[in-house]
Amino acid sequence: MRIRLRDGQRWVRDARVACLRLTGLSTVGVMQTGLALSTERRIVGRSLLHIEVDDLSRHAVRALLAEHLVDMYATSPPGSVHALDLTGLSDPAVTAWTLWDGETLLGCAALKELTVLEGEIKSMRTSAVARGRGVAARLLAHVLDEARHREYVRVSLETGAQDFFAPARRLYMRHGFVACPPFGDYTADPDSNFFTLALDGPTD
Repeated sequence: MRIRLRDGQRWVRDARVACLRLTGLSTVGVMQTGLALSTERRIVGRSLLHIEVDDLSRHAVRALLAEHLVDMYATSPPGSVHALDLTGLSDPAVTAWTLWDGETLLGCAALKELTVLEGEIKSMRTSAVARGRGVAARLLAHVLDEARHREYVRVSLETGAQDFFAPARRLYMRHGFVACPPFGDYTADPDSNFFTLALDGPTD
């Protein structure tokens, strides 16, 4: 689904409203979710981290995805935003995972099958309360393990070229990704960077 946004000062606000509509949330709902996340208890004892396949039906997950879309449209020109909305993430070719600490949502990631041998990483997002805890690295490792189990030979991704995306680019390069030309249906775009990783066999 393509979202057309007007120019000028209302650009970011319009992006926020459009993204909330895509995820089925109200502005109040997102504010309430953010408040709940900000006031959740901190786990002092044993961590209950776990990753699970997600059907994206829970409110906290939809709120995190709405936040992700808002940031993407606020940071990149509309024509350079390739983040998937709920419809795109519900495609049978896409598998989504969420990382939890007990009942607290820490982040999400997705893997889209491009061919029987290639996949694309999508929707990598860490919640605000979990920044600096290695959430993205843990999710990325999980997605790459799944790609190996599927016997993919390559996993690729697109991310923004702006400074906002510098931490993401560093994360991918630390895990062996290298810059590459546009792949799949992408075309050359100064606001996009493309990375790819050749995979070895399954880890077990």
